[in-house]
Amino acid sequence: MAEFNNVSSVTEMPEGDDVKRSFHHRIFLEPQEKKRNMKSLVVKQAKKTCSCTPAKVKDSVFSFFPVLQWLPKYKLREYLLGDIMSGVIVGVLLVPQSIAYSLLAGQEPIYGLYTSFFSSIIYFIFGTSRHISVGIFGVICLMVGQVVDREIQRAGYDVEPAVPSVLADTAAYVNASLSPVNHTSQKLLCDKSCYAIAVGATMTFIAGVYQVAMGFFQVGFVSVYLSDSLLSGFVTGASFTILTSQAKYLLGLDIPRSSGIGSLIATWINIFRNIHKTNICDLITSFLCLLVLIPTKELNEHFKSRLKAPIPVELVVIVAATLASHFGKLRETYGSSVAGRIPTGFLPPRPPDWNLIPNVALDAIPIAIIGFAITVSLSEMFAKKHGYAVKANQEMYAIGFCNIIPSFFHCFTTSAALAKTLVKESTGCRTQMSGMVTSLVILLVLLVIAPLFYSLQKCVLAVITIVNLRGALRKFKDLPKMWRLSRVDTVIWLVTMAASALISTEIGLLVGVCFSMLCVIFRTQRPEAPLLGWVAESETYESLSAYKNLQTKPGIVVFRFEAPLYYINKECFKSALYKQTGVNPVWVKAAKKKAAKRMLREKEDSGGNQTGISMDFVSEPLEFHTIVIDCCAIQFLDTAGIRTLKEVCKDYREIDVQVLLAQCNPSVRSSLIRGEFFKEGEDHLLFHSVHQAVDFALGAQEHSGTSAVK
Repeated sequence: MAEFNNVSSVTEMPEGDDVKRSFHHRIFLEPQEKKRNMKSLVVKQAKKTCSCTPAKVKDSVFSFFPVLQWLPKYKLREYLLGDIMSGVIVGVLLVPQSIAYSLLAGQEPIYGLYTSFFSSIIYFIFGTSRHISVGIFGVICLMVGQVVDREIQRAGYDVEPAVPSVLADTAAYVNASLSPVNHTSQKLLCDKSCYAIAVGATMTFIAGVYQVAMGFFQVGFVSVYLSDSLLSGFVTGASFTILTSQAKYLLGLDIPRSSGIGSLIATWINIFRNIHKTNICDLITSFLCLLVLIPTKELNEHFKSRLKAPIPVELVVIVAATLASHFGKLRETYGSSVAGRIPTGFLPPRPPDWNLIPNVALDAIPIAIIGFAITVSLSEMFAKKHGYAVKANQEMYAIGFCNIIPSFFHCFTTSAALAKTLVKESTGCRTQMSGMVTSLVILLVLLVIAPLFYSLQKCVLAVITIVNLRGALRKFKDLPKMWRLSRVDTVIWLVTMAASALISTEIGLLVGVCFSMLCVIFRTQRPEAPLLGWVAESETYESLSAYKNLQTKPGIVVFRFEAPLYYINKECFKSALYKQTGVNPVWVKAAKKKAAKRMLREKEDSGGNQTGISMDFVSEPLEFHTIVIDCCAIQFLDTAGIRTLKEVCKDYREIDVQVLLAQCNPSVRSSLIRGEFFKEGEDHLLFHSVHQAVDFALGAQEHSGTSAVK
């Protein structure tokens, strides 16, 4: 039977004329028996995993299909209006964006509509977030487009010198594709288009497989590294990128979309270079929409407790703007940029091209990781904001199936989209039922009402997107409060925000994660290490630097190290201990040896006379005889930490200073025992409280003093 021993000595302490006997009782702790038979553990886990009961099957099905949990509890009267409103508005926003970003991905516009349609339905079934909008995302489209262009060139097709601008008029694109050309050119164009979507769909399939594999192997725990300050900074920084990408629509400028590192700065440079080409019609329309949207949105927020549903101002603005543009002939008269003609209809499903998998397998890895990171980040942020929980592993399954299944229906890679998620959340979304409404809107566009959106100005959609970024941009107001609460979190927020805005969205998220992890490492590398004092009439010891009126025991120093002790901070532990106690045992030993040699040399030179200064230095007593190390904040030890404690105890022992450990958790105790920290018979120097260690040290000192007198 294993035992952990505590204080067991009996000491005599003088108190006036009487002798007070202080008993320090030995505490026996019997550790739990740990089953180390690997075979039995594997068999037990296999039985648990492979067991099949009706309850377990039900739980597994409900966990894998979250829609089965929340859909039966759907509150029709409370949720339906907000879900319909947000679904319709996001659907209307998705139509032109799907067309634009499909060109960015090197695909025909209709494939972007397919992608948005299928991804919304699949996330409705598998997703755990109530608010995020899964669909086309600009960064992912750029990455897909680069691979598509490369593979088209490898296959022998001619690649256009530049990717068509996202502002290119859709009607012109469609008309050009339908222009009378010879049979050979038509065949080449068709082959190129089919090959492009084959590359995109195959890469989408592989990326989805990677994401499902990450969910299967429980890699969702990485989401815990996305702190609140990191997520908030990421969203704010990405909001600047979104605002910048929409600014050119407000002015009606036909400039190419900047992408990659520094796209925000490049976009603003292009805007100011072309500011003289501003379309006055689009500028006036944007201004009028802002005058309507901002006050109404503020009223919605101010009276949200009284309103059963927010005023559908976005829908009203879209309908009014479309009618005004159509009957005012704004496109024909003023050259205003409109959504244009949208191709309609469905193509039969087709499996990915398996022969292309070796070519795109590596390219799909960063796309899968970025898609997962963005989706989980937004899911965590909106879940926290609205008070519910999301499952990171299930989110990986959801976004994985949003890529695997649509890849058979001529779709390319998707992820959560920040701009549409913000619009969705701010227009009254309550559940993913809004995603189904969005799919229905896109379905209607694909089948029936595409011509009705021909005259809708793009600047109106840009205004709606920008107005819905207000919440993210208001985070700057919280900076003073955040600074007072935690300067480290504020710096993480600023770094993530700046990197997301000035470098790129995906790199900004990576920078934020790395920087926050470095902050954790630096905190453990340079932790607080105060001396402790006794709170009178109690058994409590607190920091002398934090509290007043604390007492210290004569000859005893109590030291606390507030971090794990491992290879990174072992030197910091030593230096902090030496600084706080004022005694470096290595230096003391070296000084004593040096002084002893000097005395011996001087004695030989003087014929027996000794130098008083050297003798005084050698015989000068220390101010303390015991160091108690409070280990309550040391979560774990590694081999370097154990070795450091051994060295400290050994060095201090050589200058007649005893080192005691107190309040070690079971993990630290086990590490000390496995590391043979205690010599035989010394395990009584491990204490369960600082007070017991101090009492033991006082009693031992009194006992040794009494013995010396006798």
